[in-house]
Amino acid sequence: MNKSRRPISAAVAAAAATALGLLALTACSGVTAAEGAANAKDKGKLRVTTAFYPLEFLARQIGAGDVVVTDLTKPGVEPHDLELTPRQAAALQGSDVIVYLKGLQPAVDDAIAQSGVKRRVDAGSLTTLEDHGTEVDGTHHTTGDNGSGGKSEDGAGADPHIWLDPVRYAQVAKGVGAALEQADPPHAAAYAKNTAALVTRLDTLNTQFRDGLENRTSDTFLTTHAAFGYLAERYGLVEEAINGIDPESEPSAARMRALQDLARAKHVTTVFFETLVSDRTAKTVAGDLHLRTDVLDPIEGITAKSRGTDYFQVQRSNLLALRTALGAK
Repeated sequence: MNKSRRPISAAVAAAAATALGLLALTACSGVTAAEGAANAKDKGKLRVTTAFYPLEFLARQIGAGDVVVTDLTKPGVEPHDLELTPRQAAALQGSDVIVYLKGLQPAVDDAIAQSGVKRRVDAGSLTTLEDHGTEVDGTHHTTGDNGSGGKSEDGAGADPHIWLDPVRYAQVAKGVGAALEQADPPHAAAYAKNTAALVTRLDTLNTQFRDGLENRTSDTFLTTHAAFGYLAERYGLVEEAINGIDPESEPSAARMRALQDLARAKHVTTVFFETLVSDRTAKTVAGDLHLRTDVLDPIEGITAKSRGTDYFQVQRSNLLALRTALGAK
């Protein structure tokens, strides 16, 4: 994704390096930054830093009361746009385990590389990544049930949105659980138990999606953000993204004509937008095509606008929205 490939600024990188040096001096005195900031009740617990919400959710569900979780991406911040402060970058050195998705957030990748933390869990290495989509008019991504892949218009490569497929997300959960077990053997049994319970819930969610979308009148849904490729592939759907990777860009006249033809041919009823960006493009396209709008949440963060307070609630809201849009009975 082009958003995820913007390099961290030289000023921030330099400041982060300086802060890391200062933190190292502090550590020599016997007190790390993380320890100094922790409440007494959190001391002695495994310190886990996560890059953004879906990974934070896994760490909290699996770690429960035996971990202290810090999420680098605050609620309401688009993960692809994240730029770390020097303080955030430096604080990584106090982590026991870091869970991230390599390539999604360059600022995070750079800070992790400088942190010196040995236990790093790349979520992308715990499942399979694919390149979803093909180019149409230089900007269009399509994801279908054949799982065919291709480079995005900017050559960004693999789709990072693995958590939207409950099956892949369960694979990541197992890997995160194993990492916590290795990092904290005294609580390994608890981590294993929590991981198994979480995987069971994700298996149930997978069944709910599969059964809930089985009897439908259309396979095609229209989005402003090409984030749902894995979900579409899992359940035999076709995602049509208005303008590929940028959820706020406006389509060209040629693309609008193509979308109009598509909507008629594929019985498209709805233009989906997401909670962390403007709905302006979705409403413009929907108005021009005489379609309705609704939310399909990529679950990159939970805010007051989210249709639910956690991953499972929002995913079930997504399922309901898809059932309505696709005419599922």
